[in-house]
Amino acid sequence: MIIEKHEDRCFKSCSGHSYTRKNWLGSIVFPFSALLQQSEFSDQIDILERARIFTKNCKALFPNRRITTTVFNDEGRQILVIRYIKALNPPQQLLDMFLRDSNATLDLVAHFVSLIPIMTDALDENDGFDIWMTSERCISLATGNKEEHAILLCNFFLYFGKKALVLLGTSVLEGHVAYVLTQETDEYLLWNPLTGQCHKQFDPFCPLQGVDCLFDGENVWFNLQQNNSPMAVYFDYSKESFWKQLLPKNYQGTKTQSIQPEEIIYSDTNKSMVEDLKNRIERTLKCKIMEWRPKQPTRWNRQCTFILRQILPKLELGTGSFVSFEEESEFERLLQFYWVTGFPIQMPYTDVQSVIDAVYQTGIHSSEFPQTEFALAVYIHPYPNNILSVWVYLASLARHQ
Repeated sequence: MIIEKHEDRCFKSCSGHSYTRKNWLGSIVFPFSALLQQSEFSDQIDILERARIFTKNCKALFPNRRITTTVFNDEGRQILVIRYIKALNPPQQLLDMFLRDSNATLDLVAHFVSLIPIMTDALDENDGFDIWMTSERCISLATGNKEEHAILLCNFFLYFGKKALVLLGTSVLEGHVAYVLTQETDEYLLWNPLTGQCHKQFDPFCPLQGVDCLFDGENVWFNLQQNNSPMAVYFDYSKESFWKQLLPKNYQGTKTQSIQPEEIIYSDTNKSMVEDLKNRIERTLKCKIMEWRPKQPTRWNRQCTFILRQILPKLELGTGSFVSFEEESEFERLLQFYWVTGFPIQMPYTDVQSVIDAVYQTGIHSSEFPQTEFALAVYIHPYPNNILSVWVYLASLARHQ
């Protein structure tokens, strides 16, 4: 503030001195990056509003089809689904297994994703409050919902340079589903991330019933075709008469930045812990099988158990011929004396009770043939971050009369 100072001995008409005095009121620091983000912030609001209107219009056209343009991340922020799509590295262990067979590597990667336990959505999908984790979070927690599984598999496929998108639709078996669509040279493939299975577009046994929308790291497309059966759908989403896109071509808005990390860091699984778990499951199952047969004795066939233990690791790796010549000879000898019934069960590991339930549902333990013997083998294949593939082979052996 400017203050005028008059000399006492000078008349008021005399010119006086003036000086300034600064009174400190406060200060504010405004980071330069915040200034840069002002335009981005307004763009983000515009995109979210555009997404809201787009969803409303799509629902007006086909009320029963699924369309998801925005979700909430694990920090509670509403973001576009396209920000979840980015090429990410699978575990090195998977890359090293089939160095000369890229198709086998893709199958193995899909199998790995299917081993991550499924987490059911706590909220209704139709209430507009979907919460999705990043792929890194999904791996570190070793759990994820249907969409998070599909996003992870899509991101892995992008790492290999595949043309891949997430597909939301409906399934005969599972209701609302999320698949991964890959575009090959002359066909489209549909991957179920919860089972690791791959189906061709015209496969009559594909459980996918309806194709509702697609998204990748750049856009969201809503299916406008009257018949949304996979066999009938024209997957060329550049055709605007078949697919309605969220963002127009050459959209001038801020390029959306992925919320995924640059790479996923994996941790090794403790193999001694896996061995202890395998032994515990085997002991528990043997006790349970004897409990389920309170009126009959339960005898164990060591020879058959030994053979099954040799077979299970080969089933996990899917290596050509499942049994060696020696194992086949041993099995042939068994079949001379026994009628053998049984099959292997493979499942992701969540808890011991889930394994017990799966074995009980086979009903193999309920054999009433006299002199029935049983063979049981358990194998657990460890993958990084405590993601485990559990195999159980239970067989009953009835002596030929």
